[in-house]
Amino acid sequence: MLYYLLYPLHTHFIFFNLFRYITFRCIYATITALVISFVTGPYLIRRLRVHQIGQTIRRDGPASHLKKEGTPTMGGVMILISIIVPTLLWAELTNPFIWIAIFVTLCFGLLGVVDDYLKVSRKNSKGITARAKLLVQFIVASLCTLALMKMPEFPTTVVFPFFKHFSPNIGNYYFLLGIFVIVGTSNAVNLTDGLDGLAIGPMMISAATYTLFAYLAGHAIISRYLNIPYVNGVGELSIFCGSMVGASMGFLWFNTYPAQVFMGDTGSLSLGGALGTVALMTKQELLLIIVGGIFVIETMSVIIQVTSYKLTGKRVFRMAPIHHHYELKGWAEPKIIVRFWIISIMLGLIAISTLKIR
Repeated sequence: MLYYLLYPLHTHFIFFNLFRYITFRCIYATITALVISFVTGPYLIRRLRVHQIGQTIRRDGPASHLKKEGTPTMGGVMILISIIVPTLLWAELTNPFIWIAIFVTLCFGLLGVVDDYLKVSRKNSKGITARAKLLVQFIVASLCTLALMKMPEFPTTVVFPFFKHFSPNIGNYYFLLGIFVIVGTSNAVNLTDGLDGLAIGPMMISAATYTLFAYLAGHAIISRYLNIPYVNGVGELSIFCGSMVGASMGFLWFNTYPAQVFMGDTGSLSLGGALGTVALMTKQELLLIIVGGIFVIETMSVIIQVTSYKLTGKRVFRMAPIHHHYELKGWAEPKIIVRFWIISIMLGLIAISTLKIR
């Protein structure tokens, strides 16, 4: 919106020429998201407390979590506002990638709102059934992937990190890959959201990493130099990613240990869906395994635990997801959180290094 209102003034005032640059608008979208979080956060937390929208803790989880019962949840509403508003303010709104990203984020966020509301109203940790939740996720992911595949210049190639000349075109099978990436990432972030600040830290780092990749993939000269797929117009997605970074930083202000508010499924499902969508648009789908390595580890720990128990009757971990395993081993919650953040930063740097290691 600001792009259309202020950029035309550059013919009279040279300062407004800045609004044509993606880097400038990305920086201020990030700052705007952070400011919105700071402004809306205290008000939202107060309203959640007034309406007694508090977290219900599973009785089979770590005993230390019982003291968190009643902490305001559905803080993901703050995240959604802090992503959508700056994107609408700073992005070029004729860009289809922006609207697809917003669509997925809002749909997954609405799904999370319903799930969180059912948990609060029923006063237990079960909301929407897993089957119903997956059905909605599959429908939204299908629509998103189809929209991308219908774009004339959108490639259905898959880039393999560390390989310079191996980017196979999988054609219509890209539809299945797209669904898997979006739905898988959404649920992986949801599984990770179990400690104060644990999920939002890696999300912030992942969003920052994809901010860079979106800019590079949308720049014809740089993408050709780095030998990564050029996607016309996807550079504008940097503004959306920057908003995710700012929203994550702002939410972390209130979610850091001990948390004043939890994001709930409203935040985790929408953030995960948005991250998976961005990975598809930037043609760095497989790189998400590295960038979002923490989310992958958390998900794999659950799969391993369930499979082992069903096949052998034995558990590999004391509790899954794996952050609970370390809790039960005696690690303090802040120690687990910060160490997972450090791993996430390392993985983000490794992902960026793949631009040259080929």
